[in-house]
Amino acid sequence: MGKRIAVGSNISVQGWPTTAGSLALENYTALEDATAIARIRSQGGVILGSSRMSELGFGLRDDMADAVLRNGGTDAALLTDFLGESRMTAADVAMFGFKPTYGLVSRFGLIGLMPSMETYGIVSGSPGTIQAVLETIAGPDKRDFSMSDRDKPDFSSKATDTRATFRAGVPMEVLPMLTGEEQHLYRKGIARLTACGIAVSEVSLPEFPLFALVHGVMGAVEASSSAGRYDGVRYGHRARGAKNWNEMYLKSRGEAFGTLVKSYLFQGAYFQFEKYDLFEKAGRIRTRLAKAANNVLDTLDILVLPVKRRPCKARAAETVADVYDAFSMTLLANVAGLPVLQAPGFMADDTVDLGMQLIGKAFDDTLLLGLAKHLSQHKG
Repeated sequence: MGKRIAVGSNISVQGWPTTAGSLALENYTALEDATAIARIRSQGGVILGSSRMSELGFGLRDDMADAVLRNGGTDAALLTDFLGESRMTAADVAMFGFKPTYGLVSRFGLIGLMPSMETYGIVSGSPGTIQAVLETIAGPDKRDFSMSDRDKPDFSSKATDTRATFRAGVPMEVLPMLTGEEQHLYRKGIARLTACGIAVSEVSLPEFPLFALVHGVMGAVEASSSAGRYDGVRYGHRARGAKNWNEMYLKSRGEAFGTLVKSYLFQGAYFQFEKYDLFEKAGRIRTRLAKAANNVLDTLDILVLPVKRRPCKARAAETVADVYDAFSMTLLANVAGLPVLQAPGFMADDTVDLGMQLIGKAFDDTLLLGLAKHLSQHKG
């Protein structure tokens, strides 16, 4: 492969500080490479360094991956996608971004937060580079029990260049959620897709707003459970001045997390211990939402959505509500575990680019990679 790859600091690189942007992992150094990193290195890839990131990868507050990509010197960035972070980063720097199907790429060595909804995201100016990185890191791994038992797809150029026509669906429920300016850019993006030979039709996802609610409940519970390992005993921040182990544990936990993440973890603990029935209900609704999205995709190749809205508060979020408002358009793919391509320059004018998500069927990753090439060649 021979590509230069920047990575987030929540991806394990042997011997490197792997703090995930949190005091909870203060001075923690990875003992071995994540599976994705090991595979990149085995194919001649060069890991350039870790970029500053939001605490534990939750949202984009204080994240600096966009600056790393703008400054050049890297062929791609390997980031994480819990709510849509990699896609929004790609939209912010006018590059292609790709989140693969859940279970296609091993999460071993990723300091995760939401095990059932998180995966890697690849950002690059070149669809071919994204294809090369994904081909390298995808495939079975016995150390990640969430991996699919499917055979690794064929990511060769021949496999991704076979489609000349694509069918796209535009969820009618999304347009009323947008401002007048956003609607104008959305329609402009659809027109540009049509000009690229994409057949576009209107479809219905009546429960689209529920994707954010389900993610908010399930993501918070999973995050609260995942963060339980950061106790200051084995690694990470340990509070000083504690008189006993119990006090040390409580003080360390209290000091380890920032206000935003702490609020999210408290929210998860509330659903887990006080309102568990709501967590169970969210799980049932998630199954229903994923089925609805897959049913719509049975007659299509892709769903089309913007990546972000204006103004986007993702990088200045003060509350959990701010985070979820910023990522309201990206959560579908995480909840349903679907692959999604972010394409630059479609829902855009001279001053702003909302980003454009093209969401495919599960394990239709090669089709989306072929579509990325098609769009890069045909967009005027």
